[in-house]
Amino acid sequence: MESLLPLIILLPFFGALIIGVGGLAFPAIRQQEKAIGTVATLLVFIPFFILLNLFINYKEPIRFSILSWMQIGAFSLEFSYVLDQLSLLMGLIVTGVGGIIHLYSIGYMHGDKGFYKYFAYLNLFIFAMNNLVMADNLLVTFLGWEGVGACSYFLIGFWYKDMMKAKAAQKAFVVNRIGDFAFIVAMLIAYHVAGSLKYEALVGNITGHWAFWMTLLLFIAATGKSAQIPLYVWLPDAMAGPTPVSALIHAATMVTAGIYLIARMSWVYIQVPEVLMIIGAVSALTALLAASIAIAQNDIKKVLAYSTVSQLGYMFMGLGAGAFAAAIFHLMTHAFFKACLFLGSGSVIHAMEHTHAVKDPQDIRTMGGLRKYLPSTSITFWIATLAIAGIPPLAGFFSKDEILSRNFFAGHTYAIYYVYWLIGVLTAFLTAFYMTRLSTLTFEGKPRFNAEEHPPHESPAVMTIPLWILAIFSIIGGFFGLPELFGHGKYNWITHHWLSIEENPLLATQEDFLKEALHPSLGMEIFLITLSIVIALLGVFLALRLYKKHALQGDELLAKRLGKFYNVLQNKYYVDELYERIIVKPFVAFSEKVLDWIDRNIVDGVVDGTGESVQGFAELLRRLQTGIIQNYALLIWLGVILLLAQFLFMA
Repeated sequence: MESLLPLIILLPFFGALIIGVGGLAFPAIRQQEKAIGTVATLLVFIPFFILLNLFINYKEPIRFSILSWMQIGAFSLEFSYVLDQLSLLMGLIVTGVGGIIHLYSIGYMHGDKGFYKYFAYLNLFIFAMNNLVMADNLLVTFLGWEGVGACSYFLIGFWYKDMMKAKAAQKAFVVNRIGDFAFIVAMLIAYHVAGSLKYEALVGNITGHWAFWMTLLLFIAATGKSAQIPLYVWLPDAMAGPTPVSALIHAATMVTAGIYLIARMSWVYIQVPEVLMIIGAVSALTALLAASIAIAQNDIKKVLAYSTVSQLGYMFMGLGAGAFAAAIFHLMTHAFFKACLFLGSGSVIHAMEHTHAVKDPQDIRTMGGLRKYLPSTSITFWIATLAIAGIPPLAGFFSKDEILSRNFFAGHTYAIYYVYWLIGVLTAFLTAFYMTRLSTLTFEGKPRFNAEEHPPHESPAVMTIPLWILAIFSIIGGFFGLPELFGHGKYNWITHHWLSIEENPLLATQEDFLKEALHPSLGMEIFLITLSIVIALLGVFLALRLYKKHALQGDELLAKRLGKFYNVLQNKYYVDELYERIIVKPFVAFSEKVLDWIDRNIVDGVVDGTGESVQGFAELLRRLQTGIIQNYALLIWLGVILLLAQFLFMA
């Protein structure tokens, strides 16, 4: 089995190389869609099954190295990896959900001229993400971090001839550079203090004010990749890419990178309660802001995009409360139902494009009644909707309740967490409301389009089978982490067993953060669980009552209730406009008026001046080359005279 370990990392890379270079060099290969899709999908599923075997037979962390990168004195750096409880679970999520998205893409991207490039990028994305989550040192993690950023740029702007899509890719790339710079500074601090970038070597060596600054910088990096305030603005625009890309980025890969990074460094974060409280505050506000925006959006993918931002806020709320395992648990369940929702939206868009009856196939106001035409998509979408809404016994209920309860119990030690818990409860209600609104306006009621000439039809099996797989895991995924009520963690496999094994020094628990064991009363557990259920059911009930009865008029009724605030929500709190005014335009003006002048007159002046100086000197030397023998003889005699004079004076 050890000989197969490098394949986990290398197979997706080879897939990207073979498909990308082969398609570029041999145009005939580009037409072989089934072969390309099959190879790309297998090269993701094979690592998944290797990881699954290691997961089932896990005893202790497994380490392996692929090659040595550099050796400078005592400093050495290798492409080395560790498969422990955290990286194994993350690897299974990345390759499992990623492989399902590859399979779905075979049907979704059928007929696209860039089919081969698309799958090359997808394989490269999985390769980068595997590096990120399995690396045993910060630098290889950072290379994977940058790799997923580059791949997201390629995939978001995949249809780059559309300028809006190209700009969305640029926005994602630029915004993430801010967080990436913070990551680099954090790595410099780690190496300065500990003399190493290996996670094991850092344990116990980052303390005091260094721990504060390093954890804060890593959180800033995470706000970029995982779309938290103030760097969340790129994620909704990332919808410009093909829908399976949205599922890949939003569910299982790129946006989870920040959560993984903080969980991996949890042993540092528990030393700095101030930073954890900052994480809690930022994430609670992000979750609430994004959920409120989603209420008033009409693009099916935009609703899901803001839902992702909000759910990422939930994960960070878990991290901020020191409940690192609970955050990873929600990351896992979210990967199932959010991938199902995005791929379901792709099936809906695919069907609406087929009707040729609507201008915008992503606008839910032009849909309605699709349950009749898309039975598999409708059922799976509703399952995922109820899962994210937190309806028991679906997966989202268990993981979301775990985070809310952990914030509530953290309030016993730090009262501010009670505020975060209240915000989380309100966000849970909004989530249930806007997701039910989305599903109702899409699938229920009467069609709001002309379906007579080209009625919509269900997607092919290659697209619906992945939906059913993800829907099933959206149902059963939560049973890996049953609440404290069931045996005080005896049956909570994720948070109380797999991610809390004492032998692994790289994992920390909420008890380590709070410096005390948590023993909530049975009555309090029942109250919190009941409240979570009531809140979720209330959100679903109100949305069904409003939109099943009134359809689109439900939005008008809601707008009347909210008044001018509804316009604020529709315009996403004008955050993009604010950034444009206070950051983008001033920076562009400064670049045009100052940096452009410096570039033309100083930078270009130095470069051009150097060239002109060399050219002028060469011109002088050229004039000495006259071709007249007498001149050369005269110069030789002058040289001889100068040499004789030097010898005489030296004597």
